[in-house]
Amino acid sequence: MDKQKPVNDWTTDFDIFDPEYNLDPGPIWRDMRERCPIAHSERWGGAWMATKYDDIQALVRKVPELSNRQPTVFPMEEGKDILADYFADLLPPLTKDPPEHSPLRRLLLPFFSMKAVEAHRPYTEQLCHELIDGFIENGACDAAADYAQQISPRVIGHLLGVDLGRREEFVGWVQGLVELGASNFELRSKSYRAVRDFLGEQIAKQRADPGDNYISRLLASEIDGEPVPDIVILNMCMLILVAGVDTTWSTIGSSLWHFASHPKDRQRLVAEPELLSSAVEEMLRLHAPASAGRVAMKDMDHDGHRIKRGERMILSFPAANRDPAVFECPDEADIGREKNRHVAFGVGIHRCAGSNLARLEMEVALGVWFARIPEFELSDPDAVTWSAGQVRGARTVPVTF
Repeated sequence: MDKQKPVNDWTTDFDIFDPEYNLDPGPIWRDMRERCPIAHSERWGGAWMATKYDDIQALVRKVPELSNRQPTVFPMEEGKDILADYFADLLPPLTKDPPEHSPLRRLLLPFFSMKAVEAHRPYTEQLCHELIDGFIENGACDAAADYAQQISPRVIGHLLGVDLGRREEFVGWVQGLVELGASNFELRSKSYRAVRDFLGEQIAKQRADPGDNYISRLLASEIDGEPVPDIVILNMCMLILVAGVDTTWSTIGSSLWHFASHPKDRQRLVAEPELLSSAVEEMLRLHAPASAGRVAMKDMDHDGHRIKRGERMILSFPAANRDPAVFECPDEADIGREKNRHVAFGVGIHRCAGSNLARLEMEVALGVWFARIPEFELSDPDAVTWSAGQVRGARTVPVTF
């Protein structure tokens, strides 16, 4: 099916790369949830999409029938088999199913415990202040490009111990890999090779001269009494980079867009700064960045639908976060919401391992911003842009203050 053809019915012909999809997805998700909560489309090689909270809770537990080896939905390279073991090796442990998944995840989790990530709060605070120092005298900035998108690549680079002198290249490669290249195979491949080559250089440098960072600690780690192979370390670093950058900068950018365009919420957070933690959770719920992909390893049934071997399933965590069966007034923000069982970080064995780091970055980014710039608004609402695809985030947020 022609991917450029306009969508007439989102329940039978959805297109997550349609420019209108992430611009205002709430009504689309509501329509899909009410009329066809598990929808199907032939676009982009074909895929199903689940939009209800309970369906997603059930589907994530269908392992290994629904495999995580292909968590993204984009055009496949000609001749590639989506079920091939090759894909399972790309971003471990994310793309691994049990039993291979567990030891790799155990290797990663200590780096992202609450105590471990808290050690990076001073660096993140200093970074946020330095970024604001660069534009505060102008009385205006792009809150997404000048602030949100500058935070997570540098924090991740700091954790990995990579050369931040090449941070602009670093950001560009990540965008090309996980955002701009989602529907452009050539750009995606070029960006993928650039990131892998760069990380390979960093691993070689740190093997020769270890430091106090994640790469060096992974080099000193073992699995079942054996050193972790360099290729596994490279792929795990790719996961930390790909999963930790675009999602976090997207949510920070979307949060700043929200407060710039909803003055009552902005004013309430200024008046009640103790609500910062619950405001972060509400932004995660309302503006959850990522939907996850799965691939059926065999024919399976769910709620009257036959999902065939090799077919892909999109688990729309953002849509689930707006399910009225679970959340009161789901399309409205309540920064003091007390009951907030959102699934912005996923659920099940593949729940985001870096959730503590993402929360810290959001809390620091918003806390420093509100301390320095408590009054701000959109300077041109029509100039706001959003990403397309599986990761939703505000990409251009012009504000004045």
